[in-house]
Amino acid sequence: MSIGIRTNDMPMNKNGLVGGLITLGLLISQVCGYAQTSNFEESSNMIFQDTKRPVNTLSIDSTLVSNQYKPECSNFNAKQLILPGVLIAVGTFGVYNGAFKKLDTNIKNGMDNLRGNHFFRADDYIQYLPAITYLTFGSIGIKSKHSFKERVVVEATAYLTMTAFTNIGKYSFKEKRPDSNARNSFPSGHTATVFTGAELMREEYGLGMGIGAYSVAVGVAFLRLYNGRHWLNDVIAGAGVGILSARIGYWMLPLYKRWFKWDSPCSDIMVISYNPAEHSFSINLAYTF
Repeated sequence: MSIGIRTNDMPMNKNGLVGGLITLGLLISQVCGYAQTSNFEESSNMIFQDTKRPVNTLSIDSTLVSNQYKPECSNFNAKQLILPGVLIAVGTFGVYNGAFKKLDTNIKNGMDNLRGNHFFRADDYIQYLPAITYLTFGSIGIKSKHSFKERVVVEATAYLTMTAFTNIGKYSFKEKRPDSNARNSFPSGHTATVFTGAELMREEYGLGMGIGAYSVAVGVAFLRLYNGRHWLNDVIAGAGVGILSARIGYWMLPLYKRWFKWDSPCSDIMVISYNPAEHSFSINLAYTF
């Protein structure tokens, strides 16, 4: 895609040129979706510093005018299997172990007494909150490790994996729910959903955001017990499935980048040309998707 802007009979004063470049800078930030305010202002100074003298043809790499992401690929690390593996193993152990079953029953009875008839169904909705913020935070100025396109692919992979793992578990173990005769209790799908988003948030935006997302995840897991929808071992395994699924999403990203040639996240070039005879300048932006 090529975008061109040409203005004739425009005096080459500083304010006019700077105004045009600011307009183009805003355009670039919308097209690429990568610019963040502080880095954009710093980069713009690099363009404006030589605007006092006429320029015949000036080609500027887009890295000067937009905040390019520097993706940090998460390659497979066997140590990252430990935490989710332990959680899934403990949850699975609880399906068959008598002592764990007794613990499940005691927790259920305690939640029934605490709740009475006052159910709180917010978990049906807030389970999706980390997934939404994972995609949107990077687009509203919060620093992220990857581009929007890469986040979409990572999240899609993570949730497809989570859905597969969760349904395999439900159809394989056929554990009875604590509040009905339905045999699809293990593992907890709500818990897996919210922990997938929480781990994506931690990986993408760092520990601070991760703590907030994991607080939401723990709250959803508690509400699954509070509302009598799951046993303790269900939510433990669901948390493990969610964390593992998120990490699989990131482990797959380097492969996607190789398969689809995503080494250059934003291929664009800005060209500024000035014609002294006509006292005009033109600005062109070439962007490759």
